[in-house]
Amino acid sequence: MTLESIGYYPHFAAHFEAYSQQGLRPARVVFEGRSDFRVLSECGEIPATLIGKLLYASDGRDNLPVIGDWVVVDILDESPKRAIIYAILPRVSVLSRKEAGRRIREQPIAANIDTIFIAMGLDGNFNLRRVERYLALALESGAEPVVLLTKADLCMDVAACIAVVERVAPGIPICAVSTLGGESMDQLDAYLAPGRTVVLLGSSGVGKSTIINYLMGDEAQSVNGVRQSDSMGRHTTTNRRIFITPSGTLVVDTPGMRELQLWNASDGLGEAFSDIEEIAASCRFIDCRHESEPGCAVRRAVEDGCIDSNRMENYCKMLRELQYLELRQETSPASAERVKWKQIHKEARHFKKGQ
Repeated sequence: MTLESIGYYPHFAAHFEAYSQQGLRPARVVFEGRSDFRVLSECGEIPATLIGKLLYASDGRDNLPVIGDWVVVDILDESPKRAIIYAILPRVSVLSRKEAGRRIREQPIAANIDTIFIAMGLDGNFNLRRVERYLALALESGAEPVVLLTKADLCMDVAACIAVVERVAPGIPICAVSTLGGESMDQLDAYLAPGRTVVLLGSSGVGKSTIINYLMGDEAQSVNGVRQSDSMGRHTTTNRRIFITPSGTLVVDTPGMRELQLWNASDGLGEAFSDIEEIAASCRFIDCRHESEPGCAVRRAVEDGCIDSNRMENYCKMLRELQYLELRQETSPASAERVKWKQIHKEARHFKKGQ
């Protein structure tokens, strides 16, 4: 195994130079528990803990390593081996949501990912508004989103479902798959190259663990059933971890999400609803909320049938959510720090695209 085979891009090597003369090594976080980590380096996979100043300088889990991070470690020469995490290398992408509950705080889900599979079941789980929300976060992250319609064997008209999703995810690749038989899974090969990192994102019961088992060729993850009433599942996955498939792809499995609130996703929202934002540019007022203002081009487009009313309402709902979040963040003492790291992540994405 080499570092390059687990996603060590030139971007990370360039930022590691500052540590290379200190006897430290780069490693990747491949397991993230509540208070423990495991990292993978040229020495193999070993448990890791945080150096004190990194742990105590963080507010809760803010600025702590997450699954997929490249970190700077000191590997202690003892039996069994263990590592001390000294620093986190700047990320090329990060998928984040607002922490569940009332606190205004970021919760990173995964870092340094190349592709996000937005998984949605073609059963009772099918929900276009959920796809739009996941898509806004995915586009903000800097990774490439792909809509993965799972359980295609349960759907009577797959083509019709794909057509419906295409209307809310224009230009986004859409794959309808089923692990039964497996032929449809070949569509994913384009995203499963060696050294690439993909993450499966979706609610409980959409079949994320089943897909990972298929890609791994064994029972890497346990699988639970779903409720017949709404196709929701129990949380099979409780921790975030990276699996390396036989083909060399790194696959991040995440716990199913019952709540997915946006976090600093204004750019992603604009991309996910580019059709609405293009029309909104013609509104009479630049700060139009598309509610009762005169001269609203968006409402007129809804009345003319150019925009689906449910899609418009979901867009307005997420726009208000982001505006409220931004207002709350402006009163937070950590807001300047968040702005700084968001800019660092954006610069890293441009570096990756140009490499």
